[in-house]
Parts: sequence; structure tokens; C-alpha cells
Amino acid sequence: MKFSENWLRTFVNPGLSSAELAHRLTMAGLEVEALEPVAPPFEGVVVGEVMALEKHPDADRLQVCRINVGAESLLQVVCGAANVHVGARVPCAQVGAQLPGIAIKRAKVRGVESSGMLCSAKELGLAEEADGLLLLPADAPIGADIRAYLDLDDALFTLKLTPNRSDCLSLAGVAREVSAIAAASLAMPEIGAAVAAIGDTFPVAVAEPAACPRYCGRVVRGIAPAAPTPVWMLRRLERSGLRSISAVVDVTNYVMLELGQPMHAFDLHSLAGGITVRFARPQEQLKLLNEQTATLDADMLVIADADKALALAGIMGGLDSAVSDGTRDIFLESAFFSPDAITGRARRLGLSTDSCYRFERGVDFAATREAMERATALILEICGGAAGPIVEVSGELPRREPIPLRVARASRVLGIALDAAQVEAHLRRLQLGFAWSEDCCFVIPPSYRFDLSIEVDLIEELARLYGYDNIPATPPRASLTILEQPESRRRTGELKAALAGRDYQEIISYSFVNEAWERDFAGNDHPLALENPIASHMSVMRSTLMGGLVEALRYNLNRRQERVRLFEFGCCFLGGSGGEVGAQPMRAAGLCYGAAKPDQWGEAQRPVDFYDVKADVEALCWPRVPRFTAAQHPALHPGQSAQIWLDDQPVGWIGTLHPTWQQKYDLPASPVLFELELAALLECPVPAYVEVSKFPPVRRDIAVVVDEASVVQTLLDGLREASPSTVIELDLFDVYRGQGIDPGKKSLAFRVLMQDTRKTLTDAEVDEAIAQLTQILTTRFNAKLRT
Repeated sequence: MKFSENWLRTFVNPGLSSAELAHRLTMAGLEVEALEPVAPPFEGVVVGEVMALEKHPDADRLQVCRINVGAESLLQVVCGAANVHVGARVPCAQVGAQLPGIAIKRAKVRGVESSGMLCSAKELGLAEEADGLLLLPADAPIGADIRAYLDLDDALFTLKLTPNRSDCLSLAGVAREVSAIAAASLAMPEIGAAVAAIGDTFPVAVAEPAACPRYCGRVVRGIAPAAPTPVWMLRRLERSGLRSISAVVDVTNYVMLELGQPMHAFDLHSLAGGITVRFARPQEQLKLLNEQTATLDADMLVIADADKALALAGIMGGLDSAVSDGTRDIFLESAFFSPDAITGRARRLGLSTDSCYRFERGVDFAATREAMERATALILEICGGAAGPIVEVSGELPRREPIPLRVARASRVLGIALDAAQVEAHLRRLQLGFAWSEDCCFVIPPSYRFDLSIEVDLIEELARLYGYDNIPATPPRASLTILEQPESRRRTGELKAALAGRDYQEIISYSFVNEAWERDFAGNDHPLALENPIASHMSVMRSTLMGGLVEALRYNLNRRQERVRLFEFGCCFLGGSGGEVGAQPMRAAGLCYGAAKPDQWGEAQRPVDFYDVKADVEALCWPRVPRFTAAQHPALHPGQSAQIWLDDQPVGWIGTLHPTWQQKYDLPASPVLFELELAALLECPVPAYVEVSKFPPVRRDIAVVVDEASVVQTLLDGLREASPSTVIELDLFDVYRGQGIDPGKKSLAFRVLMQDTRKTLTDAEVDEAIAQLTQILTTRFNAKLRT
């Protein structure tokens, strides 16, 4: 809702500055989204009349003008505007004037003295572009200050209203609010009944009274269609964001802005038989004012005559019955349409109008006739003509039931002390009717306040008028107990911090995903389908987080991000036996793409690989040690994927994206992904005391030759299971194939670290432990010591 501050102040004029008024409105729930001046600051510009013109002696496109600004002598101004002519009244900036970015001084232009400047709308800051001077009406007072004449000392308010405050989609509604919050007197326009100078009427019938409980129509004959719209009305319409069309249409738009009641005018001679408010017939068509031919649905309400549909009720009129330059007689319409009959119809046709915006949220059904009288008076004043009596058809209008308001409950909910006198004063400022019964007040909401229906609505109104700034911030008082935190369970935040510390960034993706993602990344041919998906590419529930990570990678690659490390913690949805939702496990997943490390001078660049991400997974599982076994996953490369195990339980997957999906999703290279069950990651062994040895450790290396098919993890598991108690660490540090090793074989080198907490190990003890490990390798895994 955009409007002129000066127009608002004709209704209510509180002693507040523009900024103070904007703050009070915002704090009362009517957010002021923008407050901007109509024109930038300037001074020294007056109305001047061009009295004479002479061609500049040294320039073909310049003219020397004699300007009357109401002074004793004429000003000489050199001007190059194409539209300057004798008798034109234009803004004239005198010597010493300050324009936006320009200081006017006496100067010589091609040798001719110029004492000022004739201005365009652009030079005054009123428009971004201008073809010539700003031509003023012929009756503009010579010498008058242009700011006062054009009413430029004004500001434009733009309200960002919530859908429930449809009453403030008009100047009258905003004025009522300002009057209430500022305790200022309200002066609404006086609207009297127009004199019915003729007896002409046009028949009206309402076939759908539930959709249109009230319809008013009036014939006005003998108007002057070419009558100019008054400057004051044009200015108010323009500053509210509406362009001028014709005097009759401008009046209907003006009444809509002033009173909040959308209206429409039909060319009377284009109507046949009578007006009927009905639903559209199947496949009925209507050519709208925007020249769009709409095919109407059966639940779309139309205004029709005996032959055809004339207008889409509450949304837009039809082109065939529109008021034109030759219209002399009109049928003026003012109606109340139920919001349920209008909501959503315009969007189906790709339309958005000021009229449907108001009807969808609710229009004051008690002001329908008042708006008709206001529009009639303005049309008669501007266009002339004679009006007939109002034809009104009324059905069952919305009922406004009394709402009980308990003072004690209002005080308790708001946390402030209110008495009956204060409540009554606030209700009077809101112009609400009420009656007391003991300690309860029964409030009758007015017809324009659709948002008032229950007691808490009224309590909110009391809070707004009391002032949210005035409500004390009282901290709650309660006994706080520190909850127990099990030592055997970690918090999700710790895992996220661990990944963030390893250069990952968190994403949050939708649980609704593309059906193709489920087939590609989960091998799920029967995903859980949504009955009412919000979009065709979000039609099923995800059973893996990998699809969202790959999509986020594509998004980043399209924005030239060459190194991407992402993770997500989210819920997955598994199908049950009957097609219903089964288990809903929480999972943690990650993705790495690009260089293993950021660009640096000290280390050569290399792409991230399986083992980089494996290290990240091991860090995430710490202090437990995960195991990785080669296995195949639908989303992962068959030779570069593994299943992750913790405590002999499978908890997830790790691997490089399958080349097929790399090609399908247009990725320059395959990322490395992992996905783990979050519940397993959150489990943590309780810390146990271990004595720190004071004695030096002893390191020995064992190098053996094994079959190429031997799995290193199996060897490590066997060694760790049967290793002596003195062995504290046992890891693989080298794999070799090549000269000196037979084909089909590989060399594995293990690092063995031994230490005792009671004494220094002797060579004999160390040799015995190494011999025991070597025996395990040779007997269980058919390994041979490498010589």
C-alpha cells in the first residue's frame, strides 16, 4: 500500500514528523517498508512564463528567452529545449537557486548572458529522463514557488501489510489506525447521497448470493468522457502508483484508494437485458481489459448481461463493455464479493490486480453503498451528467458476533496492569462498539475488521495501542536444573564442529527430492511418493543424502567454485512393507571435490582422493576406529567404494561417485562421498584411565610378501587381535609392487610400536613379540618375510 503523506494528513494530522509517524505505524503492526520524499531538496525555483523568444546568434539549437517570474523586469535565459514556446509556463531556476547537484549562477552561453535556467522534470529530480521542459498548466500562478505549487513537500509511505489487515488497504483505513495510535482527531470525507436527477435504472440479479452478498448499481447519463481529471486527483493517484486512464476510471481508482472499495464502470450501451452475477459457464471466454482472452473455469464468478460475460467479478473488467472516449452513459458497479469466491482465481489466469488483492483479503461490506455515493458525486462534479437511483441486491452478509474480552486475562497475557477504564479508552480510540457485563467487555467488531474474531485478537489490539515499547521486559523466574549429559553419547554439534574444522561447510537441502535421484544414488526403484508434491522435481522422499550433496556441488561449480567440501546432517525416509513411511534415520553425509588442499606455494596441487576422505571419516569416528571393507553401492564407483563398520556393525558407505552419474550430472570429475548413520556416530566409549608409560617405546618394522588379492584390513585385524600386550600401535606404512616382487604379489610393511608401563623392554622381549606377529602372518595369511 503506497500513498501520499499529505493526502493522509487531510484525514488525520497528528503532531508527528514523517519519521516519527513511520515508526509509530511500524510498531503498531503496519510495517513501513519505505519512506521517501516526492522530490529531492531544491530551492529558488518559481513558475515562469515565456514572453518572447529569439534565435541565439551563435547556436542553431539555442534560443534566448524572456521570462516573466513576477519581478519588475524580465529574465533573460538561454534554453535549448525543443518544446519551449511563447506563452509556456515552466519551472524557472533563478540565479542563486540550488537544484539537485547544480548551483545556478549568472553565466554566458556562447557569448549571450543567461540569468537562470528553465527546468525539466529530470533537473528537478522528479523523473529519471525527460524529453523537454516541464510544462505547467496555463493557470499556474507566475512567480509561485514550484515546490508549493506542485505540492513537492510531501513524502511517500509504502506499507508492507500482513494479509489480515485488509482494512488498511485504503487511506481511510490507515487514517483510522493513525488516529488510534496517535490519539489524534479523525476527519473522514463527508459523503452524502447523490441526487437522483433521473429515474433510469438497469435490472440487477444475483444468482450466487453466497459469493456476492451485496451488489449496488447505478445509471449515470450524459457524462463528458473527455473531461480532464483534476490535477489534485491525478497527483494522488500517481503518488499511489496508479496511472491516469480517463476521468471515470480515475474516479473509481480514487475511491478504491480512499475507501478501499474496488469499483467498475460499464458502458451502458454495451449492456443487454440486465446485469446478472453468476458463475461462468463451462469453457466460457472473456476478453479482459488487458486484451487477454481468458477461458473461464466453472468456479469463477462473472458479471454478465443477457448475452455474455462482461467482467471477471472482483478481478478485472471486460474490454467489450469498457468505458471509452465515446461513452456518454455508464452503469456504475459497487459490490461485496466473498473472499472465498475470489481467492486464487486471478493467479490461475496469470493476473494480479489491485481489485482482487483487496477482495481476496476482505472488503468492508458496509461501505458498498457509501463508495457508490462517493464515486457518483465525483463523476458528476468532474464529468457532469445525471444520476439515477441506486439498485441494490442484498443477501446474507457476514455476521459480526460480539467478542468477550476479560480485563484480567488481558493483563495476564500482556504482563501489564490494565483496568477497565484503560481498556475502554483503547476501544474508543479504535472506534469499536462495546458493552460491559460485570468484569467482561463484549466488543462488536466493525465490518471492516475481518481480523477480529476471538479474544486474543482484542488483546493484541490493546498491546498495539499500549505500545510494544512500553511493555516492560520482565525476565522469567524459574528454577533451573542442569540436565545430565551421558558420557557415552556425543552431541551433534561436536560432529559438525569436527567436520567444519576439516574445512567442510554445512548445507541444508530439501527432504523432497527428484525421483531420479533415488534410482541413481540409492538404487531405490520404489521411493516414497508424495500425494501433493510442491514441484514435479520434488515428488518423493529421500532415502539418502547423496543427491542433495551432488546438486549442491553442481550449484557451486556453476558459480566457478573449483574446490568444494560439503556436509549435511539430515533425516532420510525408508519405505515400509505396505508403501507407508517406515524408519526415518538421521544420517551424516559429506562430499569432497577438487584439490586436496587450498592453493599454496609449499606443496604441489593434487586432486582429493578416496584416502583423504577416509581420513576425514576416521577423524569423525574417533575415538572409535572404523573398518572399511570393499563393497559395491549404486551411487559409487565399483572399484573405489567401501562399506564402513563400527563395532562389527555396518554404519555407512564411502567412495568415489560412479562414472555414469558423473557424466549424467555434468560433473568435470567425480567427487568422493561418504554417508554414515548419525546414531552410530553419536555413541562414544566412556573414557577410561590409562597409565602413561615413563619408559621409551621400541619400534620394529615387518615387511612381508603376500598375494595381490590379500586384504590389508584383514591382516591388520588378525595382527591386532593376537598381538602381545606390549604392542601399543600397529599400522601399515608401505605397499610396494615392482622389481624384486613376483607378479601377482605385493609387499606390505608394518610399523610395530611396543612399550611397557613398568619397565624398559629388553631385546629378547621385543624379538619374541616380533616373532609372534611374524608367525601369525606366515601361518594365517600365507605371508613370507621379505629379504
